Amino acid sequence: MRAAPTILHLDMDAFYASAEQAAKPSLRGKPVVVGGLGPRGVVATASYEARRFGVHSAMPTAQARRLAPNAAYLVPRFLLYRTVSDQVMELLGRLSPLVEPLSLDEAFVDLEAGGVADDSASARAVGEQLRDAIRAVTGLTGSVGLAGSKMLAKIASEEAKPNGLLLIEPGTERELLAPMSVRILPGVGPATGDHLRRAGMTTVDDLAEAGEAELVRLLGKAHGVSLHRMALGYDNRPVVAERDAKSVSVEDTFDMDLHDRVRVRTEVDRLADRCVQRLRAAERSGRTVVLKVRRYDFSTLTRSETLRGPTDDPAVVREAAARLLEAVDTTGGVRLLGVGVTGLADYTQEDLFAQAAGERAAPDDPSAEDRPGEHGDESAPGAPEQETPEQLAARRWPAGHDVRHGTYGHGWVQGSGVGRVTVRFEEPESPPGRVRTFRVDDPELCPADPLPLVRDPVDYSSWPASLPKSRSGPGSSGGESRP
Repeated sequence: MRAAPTILHLDMDAFYASAEQAAKPSLRGKPVVVGGLGPRGVVATASYEARRFGVHSAMPTAQARRLAPNAAYLVPRFLLYRTVSDQVMELLGRLSPLVEPLSLDEAFVDLEAGGVADDSASARAVGEQLRDAIRAVTGLTGSVGLAGSKMLAKIASEEAKPNGLLLIEPGTERELLAPMSVRILPGVGPATGDHLRRAGMTTVDDLAEAGEAELVRLLGKAHGVSLHRMALGYDNRPVVAERDAKSVSVEDTFDMDLHDRVRVRTEVDRLADRCVQRLRAAERSGRTVVLKVRRYDFSTLTRSETLRGPTDDPAVVREAAARLLEAVDTTGGVRLLGVGVTGLADYTQEDLFAQAAGERAAPDDPSAEDRPGEHGDESAPGAPEQETPEQLAARRWPAGHDVRHGTYGHGWVQGSGVGRVTVRFEEPESPPGRVRTFRVDDPELCPADPLPLVRDPVDYSSWPASLPKSRSGPGSSGGESRP
């Protein structure tokens, strides 16, 4: 625990949904839900307007539609979110060399290591200026928590939401934590929370009063000791600048169970390609390919194959995933598929490329060209199940994604079906735009990249040189500061 609140936790407010509202003037102030839109889709983020109806992340989209039928339901645009996240992380990197990203929209920062804060007054100044900088550069808001430990800084940012700042003065931790639910503490999920509730412990103060011995008896030594220390406000975890990913993976849940074996193989190939795209974007390679299959009865199987060395070759990953698929029975139907790569490294092993190329070009198997369905021959036995026109339209024109029309300019997809796609033409800094409908094969309509949320962002290249650095010792009182 530090004597000054120089650990900062930033959490962007309803990040995906707020980015969509910033990009789409017609959705500002209205309920927006971002996530999977199929019958098995799950909510990724809900705007604060949607949360008033009870919608929250991880909720099935079908349930969200019942609670908020008039909300805008959009497919995630990760290209936009990553771009905005890079802008935010660049600002954080200007404050300190110790920035620990937790996700696209969340990170810890060690302000003391950056020399920009050493007491409450200077830490608060940094937090306020950071919020202003994020708003000026991205057009979005974030909530900031400041404390002497990572646990308390994260709790502070949660309490400050939305668009606020909360500084917890060292020495006030017990008083702040005491009335809070045990679920506020890291490592206390639904199962542990229920176990503690049955033992009569529902608040953090209950845990502190129970004592370490009782918590060890209930939860085991490691968890019990850790939980008691956190209940007392102790957390000595450092901010770690490098958090190496242990794996890269992608997965899809299908609206209807897949029964056709060739369709399953096609989806595995597509997922393998997407996985390699992420792998290359991270400038990594991997040695172990993992296949995940969730069947019709919700049973989940994972299979893995370790290669001779790390690779980022899509052909190698596709072929390994296909071999793994051969060992899985999918006859009852498949509801989810995933492909991942583990054993990450910063280099590739070139002989794997030759291996893949050799396998693709090998002329030794004269029956290869005669295998039904291998080359996408729709008339051959075992050809993949055909998607309906509505499914094809939804795949090509996902709701919320960017398009450009030769006559009307930039817009976004409001919806598609029955051979039509409806587009609202507007840009982040324009007034709410008009809606027009086109054929899904309109030659003037094409997918487009997201536009910047702020056309001319403020230049923060010299920031934080202008930040005041207080050396006067503890001064201002801790408390919430909201605009």
